[in-house]
Amino acid sequence: MKIYLSTALSLCAFVAVAQEIKVDTTKTNVLKEVVVTGQFGPQTLRNSVYNVKTISAEKIRLRSATSVLQVLNTELGFRFSNDLTLGTTDVSLMGMTGRNVKILLDGVPMIDRSDARESLGQIDINTVDRIEVVEGPMSVVYGTDALAGVINIITKNAGKSLLSVNARIQEETAGNEYNAFQNAGLHNQNLSVTWQKKGWSAIVGGSHNAFGGWNMAPKTAFLDEFNARTNQWKPKEQWLGNAKVGYRNEKFNIWYRLDGLNEDIDARFGINPNTFEGKLATYTTNRYTQQLQSEWKINEQWQLTAIAGYTDLQRATRTVRHNFTNNTELLTTEAGEQDVAKFNSSIFRSTALYKLNEMVSFQPGFEFNRDAASGQRISGSPVINDYALFISSEIKPTKGINIRPGLRFIKNSVYDAPPVIPSLNTKFQLSEKFDLRLAYARGFRSPALRELYYNFVDASHTIYGNPNLKAEESNSFNGSLAWSGISTKEIQFRSTLAGFYNKFKNKINFGVDPTDNSITIFLNVDKFKTIGSTLDNTFIYKNIQANIGVSYIGTYHDFSDDNSVDVPQIVWSPEVTANFTYTFSKIGLNVSVFYKYTGEKLGYQTDTSNPQTVKLTKIAGFSFADFMLNKNIYKSITLNAGVKNIFNITQLNNSSTASGGAHSTGGASVPYSYGRSYALGITYNWNKN
Repeated sequence: MKIYLSTALSLCAFVAVAQEIKVDTTKTNVLKEVVVTGQFGPQTLRNSVYNVKTISAEKIRLRSATSVLQVLNTELGFRFSNDLTLGTTDVSLMGMTGRNVKILLDGVPMIDRSDARESLGQIDINTVDRIEVVEGPMSVVYGTDALAGVINIITKNAGKSLLSVNARIQEETAGNEYNAFQNAGLHNQNLSVTWQKKGWSAIVGGSHNAFGGWNMAPKTAFLDEFNARTNQWKPKEQWLGNAKVGYRNEKFNIWYRLDGLNEDIDARFGINPNTFEGKLATYTTNRYTQQLQSEWKINEQWQLTAIAGYTDLQRATRTVRHNFTNNTELLTTEAGEQDVAKFNSSIFRSTALYKLNEMVSFQPGFEFNRDAASGQRISGSPVINDYALFISSEIKPTKGINIRPGLRFIKNSVYDAPPVIPSLNTKFQLSEKFDLRLAYARGFRSPALRELYYNFVDASHTIYGNPNLKAEESNSFNGSLAWSGISTKEIQFRSTLAGFYNKFKNKINFGVDPTDNSITIFLNVDKFKTIGSTLDNTFIYKNIQANIGVSYIGTYHDFSDDNSVDVPQIVWSPEVTANFTYTFSKIGLNVSVFYKYTGEKLGYQTDTSNPQTVKLTKIAGFSFADFMLNKNIYKSITLNAGVKNIFNITQLNNSSTASGGAHSTGGASVPYSYGRSYALGITYNWNKN
């Protein structure tokens, strides 16, 4: 039964007494923004040895986003793919798939049950303070999966007020479909309460997100309509809850956080016109994440940090055969249609920071990870233990030079991990305005449990895990030149030109079992390379904030090394982003446009009629844009309204006919979105000092 938070939430906001409009027009200094991902301690953006991209709380607010996916959608280097069969979304970064991207929540890894990084869509956007993205291998610091980079989602802390209450309601259409009471469109509600006093703080909150699907026939529709819409955007409902409690003083900080998720995705598979029966399935995900973190500044030379985290993830499939004549249901018995897959992950990580003098610091650390899984599709009840020792150092021989070497030593209980992973990051302050960063890093990605032991068998697929997989490895080089051109009270401008080159070996992908052509297995079959450059510009002038960026990313494949195959050695894809915000200070109004052009994506495919022949494939390019308005009403109320997906992008033309994945739709158009949508929301914030 669908349950909604009472709309009285929004009505209570209007009870507030009219107050004088008060707008904070203080500009964010892009050069002094503090980052924490991969750092020895909180560091300004300019002083960081890494090239870190940040997405601030203000930008998230202006987006009126209802998920992390919407925030990243128009950011440079990000691309998303949708699996309409399972109702999930995956991410790629700088030409590399989601399996090579490390997703962190306050520094703790998020786990996923499959290749897709669906965890990005299972984080409560209302709890997010900012997002930090570090591109390039971070394996020394964060271990496996961090070949393409790290996305660290940092949650909010209690503010300065003794007590605060925040409520938010947002309604959106899904294309031209909307009904507030029959679950058509998108419906989002959130309520959170924060408290702080004398170093103690607490946060508790919850959100409800309901998506009615798009182009989905109702369960009571006529047969022709029902069968024509069996694999469109599936209805999804999420309940999310969180609690955080902590204590902080000048030298010590400790906090505990709990996040919970319940998600239901509704799938429909058509009706048999002879029996008036049809299959209906529900995919249910329950995710619980706990983390305990602490920092202790012992003295001016020593600091200690520790993180302990535990995640429990269950994904259940329940399929029934529904009789539409008498409205009865029976559980189906086909392979894979009744299933519960269970995953859990534990992490303990501790680091020490020793400051020898002003020129030399050391950061040794220890990390333990344990991954376990069980279920009908999982061979046995496998457990993988991973132990790592790592050490890095920051050496500053002179003012303006920072050299950071690092090593990670790994022992894994299942596979042969690389014995040592090195990295070397450097930063040179060439002048007051120019900073040069150069880096080399060795990356690795361990075979995941799903690739080692997960067996997917149904009427259309036979896919087996491979316990003999080797770890993926990469050698990566990147560099950037940042120009902090102007930084005054009225004008700020920063431009960063970056480039990268990554070479992979033992890349894990789908392949045909040599002993049985009807079986697909995971194999270390691919060599892969990526190369590219980006130019990112941030500009602030009075009430105008703008970010304009371009990227040009190329990918190689092992087909490129075969002289008998007539395909380009490298295929390129461009991107252009342009995000603008103008603030009307006197009336408390922000007008924002978020735009991105994503160029066509080229790839390689073996010709099914002639396996010795390789041909080029193409997914069409497109433009995507959102237009949003944010208006302060009184002191405590903000209204937001706008248009998302202005260009009404739904499907992308695709020339590929491959079917290499478990739910590939090769040869069909690639689903991207459910079309142009309209959003209207209200946020209420009350504070007691």
